[in-house]
Amino acid sequence: MSKMINNEIQNCLSTTEQKKCPIVKPQNMIAGKWKLTILWLLSNQTRRFGELQRLLPDISKGILTRQLRELEVDYLIHREVYREVPPKVEYSLTDIGISFIPILTSIASWGEEYERKKVNMEEFQVGITNKR
Repeated sequence: MSKMINNEIQNCLSTTEQKKCPIVKPQNMIAGKWKLTILWLLSNQTRRFGELQRLLPDISKGILTRQLRELEVDYLIHREVYREVPPKVEYSLTDIGISFIPILTSIASWGEEYERKKVNMEEFQVGITNKR
C-alpha cells in the first residue's frame, strides 16, 4: 500500500470523517452476520426471498429482511418487486455488488488458508504440550 494512501486512512480514522474513510465505509457496508453469505449466494444467480430463507435456515425472517434492506440501501443488491399474486420479490447483485465479488472470493481464499494454518498451529501446540 502506498504511503500516501496509508496516511489518508490513518488521518480519516482519527477524525470525524470516519463514515467516508476507505476502511470504515466498506466495513460498515458489509457488517452483519449474514451479509457476506447473502452476497455470496447472489453472486451466481438471482434469488427469491423464500429461497434465501431456505438456504439460510439459521437466520430469522426479520434479520434477513433487515440485512437485505441494508445491502439495498448501500447499492450492493437490487430488489425487484413483481406485481402479481402471490407477491414475487427477487434479489440480485448490482454492478457495485458484482464489483465486490473478487474481494469476497479473496476473503474466502483467506478463510481457507486461515483454517489450514490454524490446524497446523493447533497440531504444533499439541506436539509441544505432549513433549513436556
